[in-house]
Amino acid sequence: MAEAITMPKLGFDMREGVLVRWVKNEGESINKGDILVEIETDKATVEVESHAAGVVRKLLAGQGDVVPVGAVMAIVGTADEKIDDLIPAEGGSAPAASAPAAAAPAATQTASEPAPVTAAVSTPTGPIKASP
Repeated sequence: MAEAITMPKLGFDMREGVLVRWVKNEGESINKGDILVEIETDKATVEVESHAAGVVRKLLAGQGDVVPVGAVMAIVGTADEKIDDLIPAEGGSAPAASAPAAAAPAATQTASEPAPVTAAVSTPTGPIKASP
């Protein structure tokens, strides 16, 4: 069965990664655990292993592309298997399809900021206790 290889979340605050290079190309066979791609995060460059065995059927991101976490980067399956249902609908480009969705939450966060709160301030009488 064909499997989609997605951009892994390699760190707690990782939102996207840069695809440095494909180690395997379309049409090459790959085993589970083989290095498939090199990903650059803001902290390191990491080799990502394939979690599926078979043939690299389709590469959906190119070298140098910024790919959001969870976006489909490649499809691995058997040579004669149908993979149309695993390819993202928007022209086969997973990064472009996921980028607007990632930008939408940021817009709603700024719109839902709370109003400033004013509070009465009382002045203490006597000495103020403070420590270093």
